[in-house]
Amino acid sequence: MGRNTCKKRSRTQYEKDDALGTYPPDIGLGATLSQLRNPDQADDFDTAKSALEYDSDSTYPSGDWKVVAHHSKRRKSSQKTKDLKDRAAIKKGDNRPALTFAETHKLHSCLKILDLQGLVLYCLADGVSPQWISVRHHAQVRKAVVLLVPGIEREMFDGTIKLLDSVSSIGDDPKLPAISTSDQMKVQECSTNELSNEHLPSPRRSPDDYLPFPLEHNHLSTPLKPLAKIFTHFLPVNAPGDDKYYKVHSPLQAMLTSPIPKSQEDRNAEKLMKTPRPPRGYSSWRNERTLITSFIASNEDLQENEYAMHPACFDSDQGREDNMIKRRFAKQLKEFGWVDTKVKVLEDAEISESPMDSCDLTAGRTVLALDCEMCQVEGNEYALTRISIIDWNGEVVMDELVMPDKPITNYLTQYSGMTAAKLSSVTTMLSDIQARLLDLFGANTILIGHSLNADLNAMKLSHPFIIDTSIIYPHPRGPPLKSSLKFLAQKYLGREIQKNHGSTGHDSIEDATACLDLVKQKCEKGIKWGTSEASGESIFTRLSRMHRPGTAKAGDTYRLGARVDHGRKDQKTWGSEKIWIPCSNDEEVVGGVKRALLGDNDGAVIPGGGVDFTWARLRELENLRGWSNDNRNPISSGTPIIEPSLAELSLAVSQTVQNIVSIHSILPPCTLFIVYSGTGNPIEMGRLQEMRRRFKKEYSIKKWDELSVQWTDVEEQALRRACAKARQGAGFVTIT
Repeated sequence: MGRNTCKKRSRTQYEKDDALGTYPPDIGLGATLSQLRNPDQADDFDTAKSALEYDSDSTYPSGDWKVVAHHSKRRKSSQKTKDLKDRAAIKKGDNRPALTFAETHKLHSCLKILDLQGLVLYCLADGVSPQWISVRHHAQVRKAVVLLVPGIEREMFDGTIKLLDSVSSIGDDPKLPAISTSDQMKVQECSTNELSNEHLPSPRRSPDDYLPFPLEHNHLSTPLKPLAKIFTHFLPVNAPGDDKYYKVHSPLQAMLTSPIPKSQEDRNAEKLMKTPRPPRGYSSWRNERTLITSFIASNEDLQENEYAMHPACFDSDQGREDNMIKRRFAKQLKEFGWVDTKVKVLEDAEISESPMDSCDLTAGRTVLALDCEMCQVEGNEYALTRISIIDWNGEVVMDELVMPDKPITNYLTQYSGMTAAKLSSVTTMLSDIQARLLDLFGANTILIGHSLNADLNAMKLSHPFIIDTSIIYPHPRGPPLKSSLKFLAQKYLGREIQKNHGSTGHDSIEDATACLDLVKQKCEKGIKWGTSEASGESIFTRLSRMHRPGTAKAGDTYRLGARVDHGRKDQKTWGSEKIWIPCSNDEEVVGGVKRALLGDNDGAVIPGGGVDFTWARLRELENLRGWSNDNRNPISSGTPIIEPSLAELSLAVSQTVQNIVSIHSILPPCTLFIVYSGTGNPIEMGRLQEMRRRFKKEYSIKKWDELSVQWTDVEEQALRRACAKARQGAGFVTIT
């Protein structure tokens, strides 16, 4: 049988069609059928069809596909010549590593951050060869630098966001108007057309849209032109996320945590299980006893989980002032019945004595686990009706019923277990409980609970030292999803709790005990227990098992990793990197990367020759655009959204690009350099998520016409599109 010589259209043809404006995306099978059913529209069809014809200078026949003859001998000969040239180059010593983007990429969807991680592991560790890029002489790659730069968008490179060519002055450039909180809440009044079209990702016309495309110097705005001298291609890279719940997962964790493949035995065993699956790696787990202070939530964790921040959490007057503004907006100050525990500064909790016995995991702290039950009162609010507190040994410290200040409208018996009969003779008020708690809670006290922010809101109390089991046992799909206490107790403790859920309610003593036992288990087994690293592995840990090339027999010659990021020296690190370089601005990050690559002169912290893998993050552009976690929910914080002016954005992008160029200039030869943005613009997604959260909270206790926000399919689809946009990131790779 003869061979069919017709080939599908190449990517080069698609690009030429787009450049000539002769490729009509709307003419297809559907359009053809439409013309057959409506002959009257033949003129329009002929007009569209005529667009298929090429100019007279084109080498292709009008309206036809390109026919490629098969010249097998000539192709083999040219390929053989190329192979001989490559071999000759290798013999001459041209074995430098290189990256190549070909038209035959095996890509069927957009790249993921995991693909970039796989490229690092292929070059420095035991990873498999990537299918989306060709790497020549990957074993010659000596170092790798991965740079996270939130704030860079795809739209800056396709012309949607046109940056200014001159950014020397920003004084006369007007800012976009601030969007007040009240205006943000009126989204439901917008027309369906506005919500359906706003923030809509551009439609895809061909699979080539998710392939890497060349960076052309003449087509970029002035602030971005230096990137074209470093990188050859732009990579569309999607952040991990959940399309069902419209969430975007951490791009930092996606890069720094590599999954461990499951064995066939584990897969078969999981198929037979009908109860929650036990923790992976349980049988081979090695315990690492850890002090309880290692699990105290950081300020960032508390803010992300909507805790009322205690004044002692901030070490500057400006930070405390900003916190007071947020708490006033949320009605969490003294005039609204709130109290703060007697902690002036965090250092008051430090134990000056010598370390305790190795069997004592409390580090000399007073550890209390608590759980509260609430009911609904007038004003559609929740009020405290029962509080239970137990100590580290499981002894009950307090178990009191509380009479709310306002009349009760719903006892919520199916959850709280409260009834009118139980509270009929109660005289203890919230103010009485607060007075006792202020005497009980001090600077040396650590509070344990599950989603403790809800309990503290009912108690109208703030405390700086919190251990939240919903944080230290994160949801498998990442925040803001949370595992229920019932699920955690069943999976990690093998215990059934809340058996009376939906009938006679929960037992707060039982719930507090479960939280305490979960924390004790965490202290016994280690920080990674119950996290993604229990089923995955840190990239720093994986690299630390790899020998440096040519030094497998030279003793301590394993690969080292370092993290360079904004933060304080005492800040909780990722947990597995041996070298942590804290910085306060992007300029210090550039210096930190240089230090990690070259090493210290005396080798005190970083050995001579530097580390093999460096992960760093530039955050000034992210902070300017309001992409940080503190600014993603402006509705809850009460802070208006202030868009940076075009000049401010252009200047920030120019400075960020110059920092990237500075880092590239100090890279030694044979270094893999990866830059990725992590996510797209998350502001709209965060705003809509906050609207939906408030709607769900109010919908169960208010009538439809009394809701402060309304959530319909229009808003649901807008959230879907905003999440898709937020997951669209950017990436660049090269080898020096």
